[in-house]
Amino acid sequence: MAGRPAGRSHKSGTKDERKRRDSNRAVLKTGESQRSDTGIYCYRWTDKQHKRHTIYASTLKELRQKEDDITRDHIDGIRTYNEYTLNDLYILWCRIKKGLRDSTFTNYKYMYEQFVKDSIGRMRIKDIKKSTLRAFYNGLIENSYMKVSTVDTVHNIIHQLLEIAVDDGYLRVNPADRALTELKRIKNHDVKKVKALTKKEEDALLGFIRDHEVYGRWYPIFAVLLGTGMRIGEATGLRWVDVDLERGFIDVNHTLVYYSHGKEEGCAYEINNTKTPAGFRMIPIMSSVREAFLMEKAFQERAHIKCNARIAGYTDFVFLNRFGSVMNQGIINKVIRRIVRDYNEVQFLKAEQGDILPDDVTLLPMFSCHSLRHTFATRMVEAGVNVKVVQEVLGHADVSTTLNIYTDAGDDFKKDQMHMMEMKYGADKEEESDSNVLPFTKAI
Repeated sequence: MAGRPAGRSHKSGTKDERKRRDSNRAVLKTGESQRSDTGIYCYRWTDKQHKRHTIYASTLKELRQKEDDITRDHIDGIRTYNEYTLNDLYILWCRIKKGLRDSTFTNYKYMYEQFVKDSIGRMRIKDIKKSTLRAFYNGLIENSYMKVSTVDTVHNIIHQLLEIAVDDGYLRVNPADRALTELKRIKNHDVKKVKALTKKEEDALLGFIRDHEVYGRWYPIFAVLLGTGMRIGEATGLRWVDVDLERGFIDVNHTLVYYSHGKEEGCAYEINNTKTPAGFRMIPIMSSVREAFLMEKAFQERAHIKCNARIAGYTDFVFLNRFGSVMNQGIINKVIRRIVRDYNEVQFLKAEQGDILPDDVTLLPMFSCHSLRHTFATRMVEAGVNVKVVQEVLGHADVSTTLNIYTDAGDDFKKDQMHMMEMKYGADKEEESDSNVLPFTKAI
């Protein structure tokens, strides 16, 4: 039988020669390929759920780096290659998020749906990088003219959503970690103290409204805010049953909030717990506060005003409008703006008429009802009250909040304190100097 001709068969050749290669003659691994028209590399594989996936890269080196990442994620149990979007996480977050007050939760949902849902919310979480978030935050400031403090709220929500992805194994790390730090630094967004009223400004405010024919009606609530440091929601939600004039204490056990319940329901009042567990507290009643409560009670009796508000079972509120309904922060702040305007106009007029010297004019700065809480804290510190007492009266969970945010020593107070220190230690030095002098030298 004649044998086959000598030489290689059509199946002959080395193993490497039979493997597929790219345009640079580099051997391609299983699942790798290169498109002949564009030169783009791709890698295809099937996961444990028998779902096909594909990734692309412009170079073979970049492709294999991505392959290594896939392998590492697979070993670590990271389910990176999913189609979840940020909006998907938001829906999950809305179902599982607990512990937020209704007003806070409603505000969070509004912020997300207004600024995130139709933009970065549509992105797959695997495609969201730290640089993506930084660009998004910059856009909110530059295009939406949003304050950094408001962007911080949006960032807080996004961070919580992406943390769910980390916990569930869809992301290795949270790309929102420190994504806002640089922007805060650039915008000089360090935590700033709210400016408290000086003692002169506080006295001017109370003196102006106490006997004013229009604003005298508001004196009691301003005196209570300045004499207790209560949050505005705690003060407007105060009931007569919470005020014990005989024992001299105010029982702060809830807060009144006013917020939007959606387009259909509009804004409405609700009763919430205090901001923190430390918010449940007893505040001693000073004489000025006691007087303010009695003034409020007497005014309501003369005007025949009775509480007709019932909110979540709560009624008999202390501070009421002329219709017997409760008040809110927006109403108080509007009144403050009118008071500041009218007070300053009176001061300018007195200066023009020569009734007071220009240097003696005390003008009121524009402030909010929250500034009154800061003012109370500042007065306590200036009076030398122990900082732990200040913390408990204000209802802070952490004393650092009291020290870093809610106290602001005025220039006059700082000057007086430095003078007291100089007097004390100056006297000590004189005594020490005298003790070092010999007796016969003193006699001379």
